Amino acid sequence: MSLLDGKLSALGVSSGTKAATTTGPAPTATGSVAEKGTEIKPRIVYNGGYSGTEIKLRIANGGAGQSGLIGAWADAFIKYSVEQLDLAPFLVGWCLGDTTESLTFLANGSVDVAVTYNAAAEAQSENSLAAAQRVYGFRDHFLLVGPPSNPANLSPSNDDIHTMFNKIVSIGNADVLDPPQEREPVRFLSRFDKSATNIKESEIFITIGQVPWGLAYSKWYHQYPRFPLPALEAASLLSEYTLTDRGTWLSSPASVTGNLVIFKAGSDDSSDPLLNPAHVLRGTKATNPDIAKSFMTWVIAKDGGQKVVAEFKKEGKVLYSVAPDAAATVPM
Repeated sequence: MSLLDGKLSALGVSSGTKAATTTGPAPTATGSVAEKGTEIKPRIVYNGGYSGTEIKLRIANGGAGQSGLIGAWADAFIKYSVEQLDLAPFLVGWCLGDTTESLTFLANGSVDVAVTYNAAAEAQSENSLAAAQRVYGFRDHFLLVGPPSNPANLSPSNDDIHTMFNKIVSIGNADVLDPPQEREPVRFLSRFDKSATNIKESEIFITIGQVPWGLAYSKWYHQYPRFPLPALEAASLLSEYTLTDRGTWLSSPASVTGNLVIFKAGSDDSSDPLLNPAHVLRGTKATNPDIAKSFMTWVIAKDGGQKVVAEFKKEGKVLYSVAPDAAATVPM
């Protein structure tokens, strides 16, 4: 067993397929692509503190579901629906999926709403009529993180994100040809799973003229198809650079983040390549269209879903920024 395999074994996983770590009920459908008519069992079902028995809204998402924001949205929306709209109590289910998976679930009618992070893919969902509506949900932010030893010599004060990726490529290639004896080699962990994070890192690599996943793929490019939390944990354990997001970072324990340093963080500037905007899409095949439409109105309201975003914290820190075009109020 190699040193890398030994470290991966310490995580309880192999270098194989995508897996998730979540709380709540275990899923019965685990495939990454939902076939037409496939029921995707929610990872967690929320009741808003009421005694509802029927799931009337199914929301697909990855990172914000794992951080707990989707659950906070679900509970608050149920409460709003019962107290302000006089609806009978109901349940909301969170279905785990990255951006590609979530849009597939939406197209197949396996979920009613998808919260995703790639504008091009979302536009295609609308153009194909899989999505009937798209609104800006919140702003997350990508982070480039890596080991404190910083073997790629990244300079947070002087390097932009493209320069940093270029250094990782250049020194990573050099380390493969002449392995360093007195420091860790440069390695980059890619989730390699068609997620928004994987798409973003690929965009950055392509911008600097690099495709490390192409055959023969670069030996410093570690393909690790996992959801956000276990992927960050692996990068921490293996002393590798990786692209993650602020929500995942603040949702991870100190045992993970304490072994990593943030070298570049995204801002709310719309031109920042590390801004990670989350959009909420309503599917044309929503099983309860009135509730799905009501959620879309509520989620962008300043005193509705945006209030939940603004107040959602982990370890005393707000994880996300509100959408830039939030509506003023929700209908009563």
